[in-house]
Amino acid sequence: QVPLVESGGGLVQTGASLRLSCAASGRTFSGYAMGWFRQAPGKEREFVARGRWSDMILEYEDYGESVKGRFTISRDNADNTVYLQMNSLKPEDTAVYYCAAGFAGGRGPLSYNYWGQGTQVTVSS
Repeated sequence: QVPLVESGGGLVQTGASLRLSCAASGRTFSGYAMGWFRQAPGKEREFVARGRWSDMILEYEDYGESVKGRFTISRDNADNTVYLQMNSLKPEDTAVYYCAAGFAGGRGPLSYNYWGQGTQVTVSS
C-alpha cells in the first residue's frame, strides 16, 4: 500500500495556479519532515520544497531556487495532508510531482523514506 497519495495535478496555462495535495494513507506522518520533488522527462528528480512541523507549528520551510517566491508548502495536521500551492506557473514547471516523508528531511531524495506515486503537472505556453 502506497503510504502517500498525491492529487491536484492537471493541465494549466502559463501564469495559472494549482494546489497539490499529499494525503497520508494508513499511517500518520506526524513528526516527519515532508518534501515535494518533481521530475521532468529525461531529467533527474529535483527538490522543490520541504517543511517540518512540531505540534502543528512550522519549524522551517525551504524551497528550490526555481520556485522560491511562487510555491508554498503547508500542512493540515487535522487530516494529515500536506499541500503545495503553486502560483505563477511556467512551462518549465511541467513535471511529475512527488511528495515524500522522512525523518531526515533534507534536500536530497535519499532523505525521505516514503513516497507517493506522483501527479502530473503540465503548463502550456
